[in-house]
Amino acid sequence: MVDTARRNSGAEGVDGGVGVTALLVAAARAIETHRDDSLAQDRFAEHFVRAAPASAGWPVRSHQVPGGDTNPLWGRFARYFGLRTKVFDDFLLRSAGAGARQVVLLGAGLDTRAFRLGWPDGCVVFEVDREGVLAFKHEVLAGLSAEPKAARVAVPADLRDDWVTALTGAGFDPSAPSVWLVEGVLFYLPRSAETQLIGLIDRLSAEGSALAYEAKLEEDLAAFRDSSIYTATRKQIGIDLIGLFALEQRPDSAGDLAGRGWSTSVHSPFEYTERHGRGPLPEPHDALEGNRWVFADKPRS
Repeated sequence: MVDTARRNSGAEGVDGGVGVTALLVAAARAIETHRDDSLAQDRFAEHFVRAAPASAGWPVRSHQVPGGDTNPLWGRFARYFGLRTKVFDDFLLRSAGAGARQVVLLGAGLDTRAFRLGWPDGCVVFEVDREGVLAFKHEVLAGLSAEPKAARVAVPADLRDDWVTALTGAGFDPSAPSVWLVEGVLFYLPRSAETQLIGLIDRLSAEGSALAYEAKLEEDLAAFRDSSIYTATRKQIGIDLIGLFALEQRPDSAGDLAGRGWSTSVHSPFEYTERHGRGPLPEPHDALEGNRWVFADKPRS
C-alpha cells in the first residue's frame, strides 16, 4: 500500500490538484483540535499534514500561526472547517442513531470519522475517493496503529466515473437506510456532475435515509478571487481555490431533492457560529457568504 501511495502522488494523491485541499482541511482540523475551545477533535489530522511533502511546513497548532486568529487562512478559514466538522459530525451520529447504519462519505479525502466518532453497533462506513488519496490515508493511519470504531470500507473510485458500481460491489445495500455526506466536494465538480450525483444518491437511498452536503450559491465565484480567504490561501500555501472550483452557476440540488420527495433544509454556516458561540462571522466581500449546508431526509411511507 505504501508503494501505491507513492505511485499515485501528485494529482492522483494529496500532493497536487484538488487532492491537496484535503491536506488544507486536515491542517484546519489539527489546529481546531488543539484549541482550548475546540469544537471538534481529530488527533489523526496533524499526522497527515506532516506526512505529505506538500504540507510539511504548515501549522498544526494555533501558536504556529502568524497573527493567530487574525490570519485569514489559519484563523478564520480554519475555524470555518472546525465548525463544519462539528456540525456534520452531529448530523451523521444523529442519523445513524435514528437507524441509518450505512454511512457513505463521498469524496472522503482525509476524513477520519470512522476512527474518531462513537458509532452505534452495526454501522459500516464507506469511504469513496480516488485510490491515491485512500492509499495515502491508509499508510498514515496504519503507521499510527489506528483502529476504526465501526466497520470501515475504502472504496477507490472517482466521483466523475462509475462510483456506484464500486460502492455496491464493496457491499453497500441500496435497500437499507443510509446516511450520506458530501463535504467540500460539489463545487469542484461540473454542474452536470453534481446533478447526476444527486440523482444517483436518490436512487440508492432507501426510505429513512439522510443526506448532508455543502453548496456554494454565489452567481460568480471568480468575483471573490481577491477576497481575504482566497488571497491568503494562494499566498501562504500556494493553493488557488478559485482555479480549482468549477465556475459554472450551481444547480438547485436542494430543490431537486425536494421535488423527489425529500425533506430539505438549507442553512448558512453563520447560523451555527451563533449556535455554538464560535466560528466565522460575516465580513465585507466575504468568500463564505454564499456557502450553505444542506440537510435532507427521505421520509418513510
